[in-house]
Formats: sequence, structure tokens, C-alpha cells
Amino acid sequence: MRSERAADEPLQRPAFYALELGSWRDYVTLLHPPYTLWHLSYVVLGAALAPTLHYDRLAATLLAFFLAVGIAAHALDELNGRPLRTRISSPVLALLAAVSLGGAIGLGVLGAVEVSFWLLAFVVFGAFIVLAYNLEWFGGLFHSDAWFALAWGAFPLLTAYWATAERFEPAAAVGALAAFFLSLAQRTLSSRVRAIRRRASTIEGEVTYEDGGKERINRRWALAVDERALTVLAGALVALSGAALLARA
Repeated sequence: MRSERAADEPLQRPAFYALELGSWRDYVTLLHPPYTLWHLSYVVLGAALAPTLHYDRLAATLLAFFLAVGIAAHALDELNGRPLRTRISSPVLALLAAVSLGGAIGLGVLGAVEVSFWLLAFVVFGAFIVLAYNLEWFGGLFHSDAWFALAWGAFPLLTAYWATAERFEPAAAVGALAAFFLSLAQRTLSSRVRAIRRRASTIEGEVTYEDGGKERINRRWALAVDERALTVLAGALVALSGAALLARA
């Protein structure tokens, strides 16, 4: 029993990518690195799918989404319940969220002035969903699987496409649909992982195979496949977006 508990100790981390608590490590964990890279990949894919590619617009869109999703949304999420259990103070989290979201909005407004005022619609929706999703406004109405897939999957791709092409074409719709379902898959896997890591007290059992082999079931067993799938999918999306960008070079 002691050895099983010792083997499970690393699983006390709130996420598989979470570093040891304290100092600069909390800020790295706050970024949810694999997930942030995953969602920024949709920005790259959206720009790469557009008929013309403007690298300056892509860079600005990437920075805006990094500020809004990578920092602001995650800071608000940590402020609302401490799911990552970081030691970052609430005032610092609030400041990070405010400054980052403000920076993203500023970039969006600048883009609207330089490119098209239609971009303001994306700015307004993006600012709203960051707050509504992560602070669970309206009784958590927007904190659902479908809204996650729309806000963090389809929306980044569509925004990057519009910022580059200033219009929508069928490729944008198909790409957004793919991003939606990929984000839905992410949400499905990560929801179970979070529940096991953060709320499960014990997981016990045994799998018996037809050949007589047996396998003990514990938390590590329950998490292994889902977390490996999340890691592989994140890497695949980053590589795919990189390939799409290189193909346009």
C-alpha cells in the first residue's frame, strides 16, 4: 500500500504540465503551455488558409490571442477557484488579467483602424467570452463544452482568417469546423483528467484479460492514455500549423 501511494504522489499535481509550486514556476504553469500553444496553432492555421498571407497581421493576431487566452483567460480562471493551486496573489492575477486583456483589445482596435472596422466585432466578442467563460457569468451559461470549442477553437481560426483576408470563404468555415471538433475532443479528454487529478480520492480495481493477465487500476492508469493523447494532439497541432505556414512561404 505504501509503494502505491508513493507512486501516486506526482499525480497530486493539478495538471500534468504543472511545475513544482512557487516562484517563476507558478507563472509558467499559469500559461497552461501545451493548451496555449494548441490554441495559438488555430491562429496560424486560420492565417495560412487565407488566400493571401500577411505576416505582420499574423504576428499581431498571435500576440493578441496570447495575451487574451494565454495570460488573461488563465489568470481569471486561476482567480476563480484556484484550480492550479498557484501561490500567485489574487491582486497580481487580477492585474495580469486586466493588463493582458487590455493589451489584446488595444491590438484589436489598432487592427480595426489599419485593416477593417469589422474587426471590432471580433474584439468585442473575444473580450466578452474571456470574461464570461472564465468567470462563469450568467450561472456558467458560457462555461460549457460547446462554448469552449467555439471560443478557443473556431473563433481564433476565424479571426486570423478575417484579419488576413478581410472576408470569409468556404475554407474558413471548414477550418473553423475542424478547430471546433478538435477543441471539443480536447475538452472531453481534459475534463476527465481534471476530475481525476483534482477531485478523485481513490481509484482501485483490476483488469483481467482473456489470456489471464491482470493489470491494477489506479490513478496513474486512469490518466495515462488521456494525458498522452492531449500531449500528442497539442504537438500535432503545433506541427500542423507550422507546416501550413511553411507551405505558404
